[in-house]
Amino acid sequence: HEHRPAPASTAPSPERVAMPPVTVNGVAISRKAIAGEVQNFPARNPGEGWRAATRALVIRELLLQEARRLAIPAAQATDADGRRETEEDALVRALLEREVRVPEADEVMLRRFYDNNRQRFMSAPLWEADHVLVAARRDDPAGFAAARDKAAALAAVLADHPDRFADLARDHSACPSGALGGNLGQLSPGDTTPEFEAGLTRLSPGEISGPVETRYGIHLIRLRRRIEGRQLPFEAVKDRIAAYLDEHVRRQASAQYIAMLVGRADIRGIALAGAS
Repeated sequence: HEHRPAPASTAPSPERVAMPPVTVNGVAISRKAIAGEVQNFPARNPGEGWRAATRALVIRELLLQEARRLAIPAAQATDADGRRETEEDALVRALLEREVRVPEADEVMLRRFYDNNRQRFMSAPLWEADHVLVAARRDDPAGFAAARDKAAALAAVLADHPDRFADLARDHSACPSGALGGNLGQLSPGDTTPEFEAGLTRLSPGEISGPVETRYGIHLIRLRRRIEGRQLPFEAVKDRIAAYLDEHVRRQASAQYIAMLVGRADIRGIALAGAS
């Protein structure tokens, strides 16, 4: 008899898989609640998203049970937009604020972090640049090709007469900066498109680029001056370091606290690290 290979199977969605009920100290986490939570956990496949959503709801239930056991008082806070947190969110927040101890970083720790990460505390470089823009849209192939030809012709003129850059910008640039001879003022990283910035960073002061294509069209760029980033003093970044370390330590301490709660809880239907 001819052997026919079995058709390739597709992984069934979690909704169609017989899964054991999930409970936390005897309190059930409904499949409906898990299905509603899945949207908050983008994943490579449905099973992974389902497990992530289930873990999140189990931990939330665990925290709520602990807050109620300790009779934690909780006042619902309101954010800057007037949105009021739910009673359960207030309970979880109040529990973590009371039970999770976060040591405050002292001056020595802050300065040590600064000294060990000095490269993270540099001011951004600045470029003073001019450009000529030959406007074109990528969804117009014929128009873009014509813009390439025009930009190439302008680049050829500039190769022989770089001193004509401002005049060509006034006569041909589609950017409002053309009225200023193409002057863009000072630019920081992120101020322009990635392609424009890449072309700019390859230039030396006084140098003019070849045609640089972006979503706006074709640019010819002249770098006037580059101002290197400078080391920011400790006092200028001290508060930023303190906030970063506080958040980092808070996350670690919260994770340890949750692991402790998981370790002593009766959790069924899903395996969590530290569960007994």
